[in-house]
Amino acid sequence: MTTQQVNRALFDDVMVPNYNPQQMVPVRGEGSRVWDQDNNEYIDFAGGIAVNALGHTHPALVAALKEQADKLWHLSNTFTNEPALRLAKKLKDATFADKVFFCNSGAEANEAAFKLVRKYAYDNFGPEKNEIIAFTQAFHGRTLFTVSVGGQQKYREGFEPVPGGISHVPFNDIEALKAAISDKTCAVVMEPIQGEGGIHSADPEFARQVRELCDQHNALLVFDEVQTGVGRTGNLYAYMGLGVTPDVLTTAKALGGGFPVGAMLTTDKCAPSLGFGTHGSTYGGNPLACAVAETVLDTINTPEVLAGVADKRAIFVEELNKLNDKYGIFKEIRGEGLLIGAELIEQWHGKAAKFLAAAREAGTLLLVAGPNVLRMTPSLIIPEQDIRAGMAGLDKAIAQVLEAGPDA
Repeated sequence: MTTQQVNRALFDDVMVPNYNPQQMVPVRGEGSRVWDQDNNEYIDFAGGIAVNALGHTHPALVAALKEQADKLWHLSNTFTNEPALRLAKKLKDATFADKVFFCNSGAEANEAAFKLVRKYAYDNFGPEKNEIIAFTQAFHGRTLFTVSVGGQQKYREGFEPVPGGISHVPFNDIEALKAAISDKTCAVVMEPIQGEGGIHSADPEFARQVRELCDQHNALLVFDEVQTGVGRTGNLYAYMGLGVTPDVLTTAKALGGGFPVGAMLTTDKCAPSLGFGTHGSTYGGNPLACAVAETVLDTINTPEVLAGVADKRAIFVEELNKLNDKYGIFKEIRGEGLLIGAELIEQWHGKAAKFLAAAREAGTLLLVAGPNVLRMTPSLIIPEQDIRAGMAGLDKAIAQVLEAGPDA
């Protein structure tokens, strides 16, 4: 048997081109550091896009996966299993929720949520109450339903016709929502912090009034916490910091710490509308995923880890402000906890990817949130020395990009 050479060039040969991954290929990770095929070392500020909340190969997660792998992998939902039941009970005890639905991703969790809100309205008010209101620049996933609810046209273009009965209003604009909402509205869907839309936080008063409008119109409030959940903001879920409780919450990303898992949380009022046969997921709630997620939840939902998020954010902001004092490159630093967005000044709008590429070459892995914002979603337990080392790499990258100029 011949051995296939595995490198970045192979991607272009065998993979559909919907992604354009960076040129290096990571092969190993530990904590907040990653090594590529050439054994180059990187500080990971990307965290798998807010997924690796406990870093890479966290010993407790590795142990949970190995232990469950020796017991049971998959049954399908014709059976339940112990890890799923334990995880559901812990999510219920830690949140507003009474009931849980498990799936494999954030998009699947949102798909379940959007189906639930329409079914709930159908069951309780009739078929005319089916309209969903979401917000411009929102992101809720890549299925046809979730890109339709997401407020970014670029993700829908070429896939029309998309599901109807969905409208969008500007984020943090309560007057626009008041004008749009009606007794035909079945739900309002929002992210406590818009992630892909540029790291914009919901104003607490806006969120409170959204809740009130939903109550006035018998509409459900859905919080998409796929990116903000499981400790990212310093609360277990961001709604806790806002002081506004939704009827439905979606969670994924950090919930599995890198193992694919998602969940939709809801109340006893809403849950009966997803009755037997109305929705499903073959792999959802599988024992491997739930065993890992239970360990993630146990590890993150502690005062030490959650309080530590604010301390680590302070170091990030301190270092970013130092860079801004030196280079004058950032217009604003936004976000909460370890969901951090640094918007570039107007001269560099549209050029965020240049900084990402240069940072990689300098040994720091970043993300973008649109073309104007550098995004950082590191491990919630990233050591201080790794933060400062990663920022040293970003310093080199900024200097290199500025020297070349915006048109390079």
